[in-house]
Amino acid sequence: MTSISSTDLDAIRHHAAYALITDRAFLRITGSDATRWLNGMVTNNIKDLKPGEGNYNFLLNAQGRIQADAMIYREPGEGDPTYLLETDNSQLETVNQHLDKFIIMDDVELTPALTDKTGVLVVGPGALASLDVGNAWPTTPVSISPARDIFGDPTSIDGDPLILSVAKNHYEFWGDHTTLDWIRSIGDPEASPEALEAHRILSGIPKYGTDIRNTETAKDLPQETGQTHALHFSKGCYLGQEIVERIHSRGQVHRIFSKFTLTGAPAALPTPLTVDGKTAGELTSAVEVDGQWHALGYLRREFAAKPLSYEGGTASAK
Repeated sequence: MTSISSTDLDAIRHHAAYALITDRAFLRITGSDATRWLNGMVTNNIKDLKPGEGNYNFLLNAQGRIQADAMIYREPGEGDPTYLLETDNSQLETVNQHLDKFIIMDDVELTPALTDKTGVLVVGPGALASLDVGNAWPTTPVSISPARDIFGDPTSIDGDPLILSVAKNHYEFWGDHTTLDWIRSIGDPEASPEALEAHRILSGIPKYGTDIRNTETAKDLPQETGQTHALHFSKGCYLGQEIVERIHSRGQVHRIFSKFTLTGAPAALPTPLTVDGKTAGELTSAVEVDGQWHALGYLRREFAAKPLSYEGGTASAK
């Protein structure tokens, strides 16, 4: 758990900041069957991605349980579509093994990608202004572009790094060792890991392995996470679809990913939330900002308006 001052978050929340990326890894997916096969392996619509577009996905097992999450980008260029899958580096081997066992008679190949590249994140509402790209940035919220397509050719950035638009106000640069020097030269302050974690929690963004789990004690379902932008309900068949569709037709899940304010530090994480001794949910992430504790976790719908307790204090759902 992290404690931080709001001044440490000022650049991320109101301007722009940069950070070295140390926790992401990539697979490249190629082959004449790549589009059809990959579309059947993940929860979002891959087959209709245009070159340079991407989306957020879950990888499920046959029981509809989340095995991993990933950003998937269709790489720019002509010819057979190729894809970059980006995930937390702690998930990469699991993702590779999960996908590889479903390549049967398909012309599909999985290979590690960008292993020799340096990743730099530029984050904040002022990120595009600080990068000085004007109207050249792709209009799709999730995208992949060579730097020359945005900054011109020859680009002012050595090595022509790949630029990934991961989410609103979140941009990743993957290039050679000079990429970090170029980002630093812009003048934005460097964000600490603690500030990035606090920003994640305050923004309500779940992290796989912390807030989204597939363990002996916690097996979270896609709709429970609240990440509806990872799901596409008319794309066709995919692994785990039957469970996702069953929940969708039922209308709702019993518990939902939520933000909370707390009266004190949780004794440990994850920790149960209770109402009159009954289990009402759990806290999975927490951060203290200027003396106020904020958390993420899950809450059963029937307890949404009730006073919530945990070991360390009381909680209110936002």
